[in-house]
Amino acid sequence: MNDRNDTHQSVVIIDDHPLFRKGLIQLLRTVPGFRLVAEAADGKEGIAHILHLRPDLLLLDLNMRDMSGLEVLKFVRQADLDTRVVMVTVSDAAEDLVAALRAGADGYLLKDMEPEQMVEALQAAAAGRIVVSEALTHLMAAALRREKRPDSVTDAGLTEQEQRILERIAAGLSNKLIARELGIAEGTVKVHVKHVLRKLNFRSRVEAAVWAVANQRGER
Repeated sequence: MNDRNDTHQSVVIIDDHPLFRKGLIQLLRTVPGFRLVAEAADGKEGIAHILHLRPDLLLLDLNMRDMSGLEVLKFVRQADLDTRVVMVTVSDAAEDLVAALRAGADGYLLKDMEPEQMVEALQAAAAGRIVVSEALTHLMAAALRREKRPDSVTDAGLTEQEQRILERIAAGLSNKLIARELGIAEGTVKVHVKHVLRKLNFRSRVEAAVWAVANQRGER
């Protein structure tokens, strides 16, 4: 991982489409604060780079020939690395989105985003926020509505602290940023997040975020 005195975010890109990979690299080079440390055309090579370099941010294709992005994502999470993982894919299928977020992705972006939107999303991800292409949030909300869960935070029995944490999850904040805002330890936030997810019957914080926003708008 980077020296934390270095303000640049180290980035690894894994994508088996050479043209898109090169385009993303060129885009990153136009943005201050990012430093590409490795690129890979397949999952196995990418994992070797990740274990060696421990990057701050991994930009990961979903559908690859030898090893899927989902398999790489699960490996990174099992390795307990502090790397933020953002899927960058052509798939706008709800099942792919939900599967990636439940496996621990910190974001899910579509490859056909405008370059300016992509830059903004990557900067937000690097800052510790959860990022999902705006075009996909309605798919996520629709998928969640089909599953049984409480109608409101009151029905879920969330404590006041858990409600405060859910509000910040909905705003896209990471555990580290939530801890800083609330003046509590990051480990304490992790425990609260687990309780929130269990009470709401979710397996990922992004699902909880989408549900909370819809709940606030009365869109359940």
